[in-house]
Amino acid sequence: MNKIVYFTSPGGDEMAILPRAELEALQDAADHAGALAAYRGGKVPGLTVEQTKAFVEAPSPLAFWRKFRGHTQAQLAAEIGIAQNYLSDLENGKRTGDVALWLRLAKALDLPVETLVDDAD
Repeated sequence: MNKIVYFTSPGGDEMAILPRAELEALQDAADHAGALAAYRGGKVPGLTVEQTKAFVEAPSPLAFWRKFRGHTQAQLAAEIGIAQNYLSDLENGKRTGDVALWLRLAKALDLPVETLVDDAD
């Protein structure tokens, strides 16, 4: 384990400096714990082997979860108030959309918003 340096900021806050690898390991552990809690809490369903394969092969998490929830692009787009071709562009990574849009998508699909966003994004 690398050395962590503790200090007090000029404002009186206790701070720590740690190596980037350790920070990233802590972030990964927190992400994993959050995903596990979402699964255990029923917010994200478990997937079968076939569904997992479909998830990996989907162009994006959004595309997978839309299909998983039984929506067509036209249905989901209408529900959240966007054009179907815009949703297609989101699913295929051609457009990004703003945070409010992703929150509407998450609500419509009854999933945490982070479930819809690819880690590479």
